[in-house]
Amino acid sequence: MVSLGACLIAAILTGARSPSGGLWRLRSQLSVLAGMIDHQIVGGRTLNTVTYKNSILKAVGPEIVGRLGLRLVKFELGREIEFPGEPIKNLFFVEQGMASLTTTFEDGSQVEVGMFGYESVIGISALMGTKHSLNRVYTQIEGHGYACPIDLGRREFLRSERFHDLALRYVQAQLLQTMQSAGCNVKHDLEQRLARWLLLCADRAHTDTFVMPHEFLSDMLGATRPSVSIAAKQLKDKNLIHYSRGLIRILDSPALQRTACECYGTIKRYLDNYAEFDSGTDEASPNKLARLSA
Repeated sequence: MVSLGACLIAAILTGARSPSGGLWRLRSQLSVLAGMIDHQIVGGRTLNTVTYKNSILKAVGPEIVGRLGLRLVKFELGREIEFPGEPIKNLFFVEQGMASLTTTFEDGSQVEVGMFGYESVIGISALMGTKHSLNRVYTQIEGHGYACPIDLGRREFLRSERFHDLALRYVQAQLLQTMQSAGCNVKHDLEQRLARWLLLCADRAHTDTFVMPHEFLSDMLGATRPSVSIAAKQLKDKNLIHYSRGLIRILDSPALQRTACECYGTIKRYLDNYAEFDSGTDEASPNKLARLSA
């Protein structure tokens, strides 16, 4: 059976003529809507027949998903998900779209220190005891996902079962992403870093077209707007991207990967596969030990 969501996307794509302007934004919004419609909702909760894109939700199984009390949420462009000093009330599992984790300085400037996409759990520090956010998290590419009340998330984490193990693996993946990006910012030139960042955005959000004004790019890369303009023009002149009025489209992903530094491949491989990696916690949890000794 063809879903209503799929029909909506097909209708919009059939009439598409250009990746820019109001039509592209309408296509983007309807794509998000279609994804939300395809996730069946009953009484504000999702049915366990849903096929999840989020790495952790895909891996834990319907019993754990049921205990998390998920509700479907839309991530509008620029939505503030966390803000420094504010209490962390929910975990967010991203299905589509991308959000940035930034460090904000006294002068109001900010630099990206992490990225959230389909592999992510936003707010995971609350499972380790943090009550108030230390960073700003906001949507860079609109999409949708699921919210889980933090008390239910903590309760599931403390069971020391599959969700606990995957959460710890994701924290490790996030640390690797932050460390690799910190080294990248020192070692590699801005054109390489911009190529790396655009590719990671496309991977995390499952799209090659997104809105990203110059000021956002400069914040994310920790560079000045003129420097980012020069780097973007270099990629555009090589026909690797289309960039006009804040709308970016990746035209040649393989060539862009060759332009990017090695950090792209390192981060991508780890984020794509962390749910499959071995973990010392797999055999260390009390519940697992009890089952082994039974």
